[in-house]
Amino acid sequence: MKALVTGASGFTGSHVVQRLHQRGDEVVGLVRKSSNLARLATCPVQLVYGDITDRKALEVAMQGVDVVFHTAAYVELGLVNAAEMERVNVEGTRAVVEVAQAVGVPKLVYCSTIGVYGDTGGRAIAEPFQREQKDFSSAYDRTKYIAQQIVDAAISPSFNAISVMPSGIFGTDDPHFGPVLKSFLRGKLKLWAGGQRVTGIVHVDDLAEAMLLAAAKAKPGDHFIISAGELTTLEMFEIFSRETGIPVPAETPEWLVRLLGNILDPIGRALSWQPPISRERVHYLYDRCVRVDASKARQELGWNPRSPETVLREIVRELGIGDRR
Repeated sequence: MKALVTGASGFTGSHVVQRLHQRGDEVVGLVRKSSNLARLATCPVQLVYGDITDRKALEVAMQGVDVVFHTAAYVELGLVNAAEMERVNVEGTRAVVEVAQAVGVPKLVYCSTIGVYGDTGGRAIAEPFQREQKDFSSAYDRTKYIAQQIVDAAISPSFNAISVMPSGIFGTDDPHFGPVLKSFLRGKLKLWAGGQRVTGIVHVDDLAEAMLLAAAKAKPGDHFIISAGELTTLEMFEIFSRETGIPVPAETPEWLVRLLGNILDPIGRALSWQPPISRERVHYLYDRCVRVDASKARQELGWNPRSPETVLREIVRELGIGDRR
């Protein structure tokens, strides 16, 4: 099989490339000229350089391709460039879909997010759930929702578009939670916020495997929630603590976190600076709760991910941090 991976040098995309390579597939990767290619150093992938909205580059990359794995995205919360996020997440997805249809690629596997379901109010929902939240919690929430609609609208007898909706994606090279974990493992993380926030967890390699399974087994238009299970942030740090002997960070009072978000948000906007706490991040910590049930992927794809506890223990061990007690 010949596959194209968009965002091939990114966190999720590079792991999809590695899994395809391990399986013996021919892999093309779409990357920007400015991309850091370190994650692809051990993979013989054919690189095509171009922006995700560059239709000529996409046409070149898609020649002879059997399936496109679309992982490229602008992922960020807090103070973001909303126009750039729309360009990448919405117009980029539109370009990928339309070029794939035009050149005759028969199948697309799109890496979406459980965020497209909106705030579920703490209810664990499955794929048939229809979003009830009328507004959007962030630019990321809005742009991924619109992109999902573009993918779903493209489904036809000649174009099979499948979507996977991952929860929180974890791995040793995770660009989001990874720096937090490394700070904890160095003994420098003394305070945390939102310890009771529920987080769905999936290892990036298990997500990559789910995407390959979806390409092989899914029906046209299928959606699959991809989550190995859920833990609160406090439970996550308790696992890290048991593995390392490092104390769990103390919980910062909610009133103080909310106050800091209100103070730092306008400062960040004025200085074009991403503060550690902003109003949007506070909203995700305390006010929004998306919970999911990933039974469909297990039953229909035969997906068998490692447990959340195993994911976290493996990451700590892979980072080379032993028990410090």
